[in-house]
Amino acid sequence: MSWFETINDTVNASITATAAVAATATATVRLAVVFALPTRRLVAAPCHESILAEPRRQRTPAGPTILGLGTIEPRKNLARLVEAWRLLDREIGLVLAGGEGWGDRPDLADPRIRRLGYVADGEVARLYRGASVLVFPSLFEGFGMPVVEAMACGTPVVASADPSLDEACGDAAVRVDPRDPEAIAEGIREALARREELVARGLGHAARFSWHRTGATILAALEERA
Repeated sequence: MSWFETINDTVNASITATAAVAATATATVRLAVVFALPTRRLVAAPCHESILAEPRRQRTPAGPTILGLGTIEPRKNLARLVEAWRLLDREIGLVLAGGEGWGDRPDLADPRIRRLGYVADGEVARLYRGASVLVFPSLFEGFGMPVVEAMACGTPVVASADPSLDEACGDAAVRVDPRDPEAIAEGIREALARREELVARGLGHAARFSWHRTGATILAALEERA
């Protein structure tokens, strides 16, 4: 199936479905605008943070480290993350994890950057817990699962101020302009300085998410519209 056929099938399914489910309230608004869907057919069902059920493991000491997690593609904004890291002038290391994506590749040739490539789900929790901070400067997300996963692992988060990440972040992350490397760098310094506070806020925020709640929301929406 071609890319166009896939998109066309998705559009047709969204238009004819009894209910269109999105991970955030922001995403439901965008669905309504793009597909001209009536708001009564839209349901926001936030994603579940999958690491919550895992036992907390000991943090791996590796010195101060920024973790950047995501597929290498333009909307993940890795180029500006690298720019922000360089502004910190060797104050902290940078680890990037994520498989190959699409579009122009950022310059990641700096030998000081530790690149891990694709990381299996079972290893992601270890990365979160070994990092001083997760930096997630995405230009747009459907939800932003890594934000909540990192919080559940006791790791402070610096995240893009794009509204698509509002539900994932709550009031437990440092929000920054994703198009401004200096703002990202300052956000990293702030997160490190507020570490104890952000860890406590993040653990409380992450605990609000569960697959049971997500499933109940979807089931109730389908029963209401049946």
